[in-house]
Order: sequence, then C-alpha cells, then structure tokens
Amino acid sequence: MKAWAKSFYLSQAWENTRAAYLMSQDYICERCGEPAKIAHHKRYLTRENINDAGITLSWDNLEALCQDCHNKEHHKRKLRLRYKFDAAGGISPLSENKK
Repeated sequence: MKAWAKSFYLSQAWENTRAAYLMSQDYICERCGEPAKIAHHKRYLTRENINDAGITLSWDNLEALCQDCHNKEHHKRKLRLRYKFDAAGGISPLSENKK
C-alpha cells in the first residue's frame, strides 16, 4: 500500500464501502467467477483523486476480484516478451526498444 493512500484504505468509510460492495456481488469475482476478496478500483487511485469520494467510494468504480484476477490486472503492463523466434526457428532476445 502506498503511503499516501494508507489513511484512505484504513478508513471506516472504505471498510464499509468495500464490505457492502463485495456482499452485493456475493463475493464472486466479476471476471472469472471464483471467490472474490478484493474490491478493486477500476479507475486507479492517485494522489490527485484519493480525496474524491466519487472515485474512491463509488460503486461504479469498483469491481469484485479474486486475488489472481487482481494480480493479473496490476501486473499486465509488466508482462512483456523477452525472446522471439528468428526465421530459422531459433530463439533470440528482443532488442531493448521492442520491449
């Protein structure tokens, strides 16, 4: 948890919103149907919007996710190929500018 978001995530308002939203979704991941335990903010929280209840506490900005789907969401930008196949079928590293 980022230091600037800590007070929000430990607030009673967030705890109440999170619990109510997950209950409204029957604790089911909205992406894969597995059990959910995370109320994910679809529009990520930033230093600029952390005090905007229309973003932080709005059910329209929440999604019930399981741990696996939440991890995939937050790490999808980090999934990059490090190798490719050349014309002969051999493996070669991608150049830095193509990562």
